[in-house]
Amino acid sequence: MQQATRTVPIVFVLLPDAVGTGIVDSLSRPGGNATGFTSTELDMPVKWMELLKEIAPGVRRAAVLRDTADPTTIGQFGAVKGVAPSFGVEISPIGAGNAEEIERGIAAFARQPNGGLIVLPTPTTVIHRNLIIMLAAQHQLPAVYNSRYWIAEGGLVSYGPDVLDQYRRTASYVDRILKGERPADLPVQAPTKYELAINLKTAKALGLTVPDSLLARADEVIE
Repeated sequence: MQQATRTVPIVFVLLPDAVGTGIVDSLSRPGGNATGFTSTELDMPVKWMELLKEIAPGVRRAAVLRDTADPTTIGQFGAVKGVAPSFGVEISPIGAGNAEEIERGIAAFARQPNGGLIVLPTPTTVIHRNLIIMLAAQHQLPAVYNSRYWIAEGGLVSYGPDVLDQYRRTASYVDRILKGERPADLPVQAPTKYELAINLKTAKALGLTVPDSLLARADEVIE
């Protein structure tokens, strides 16, 4: 959209890394014709690692599923890799450019024991989510996702922003711009509401016992 115009206001929603991808100059002062709402904070990948270890303490290896063609995953992958040693976890990247790459990568990773998955939110992982959920079950890999709809479709556990709340807040920015405010002056905002979802049926199939402390924090539990 920015290639088409640098004057018409643009309001984005659920964008992982607006600064890293060059869409805005900074979160506090976007500086151009675009502003909006991010889908993840910088420490979100750390929370996914914490969640993976909490629900599956035996995990010693974690595959991070991401599309290398998507620049928004660079910072997220770096954050996971940076924090992994403190959890005693070895990180392996898996490409998610297409279905064949996903299937080949997960199958190769699963040949060794004590593995788990962290699935980064990209268009390709969302498109192939049914395949990813199926492969995680087939290879007995505990997996963490960023949105509750993965859990409704059979995923194990997710933690991420309340998507509907993000769109409601985006509408407020559209309203303010139509009333005369400039995108350059409206700070990019992080999510304010997060959701934790757990699928107990999937946990049972993986032989996992979900801690009571985790269940108590969950916004949705699928039985």
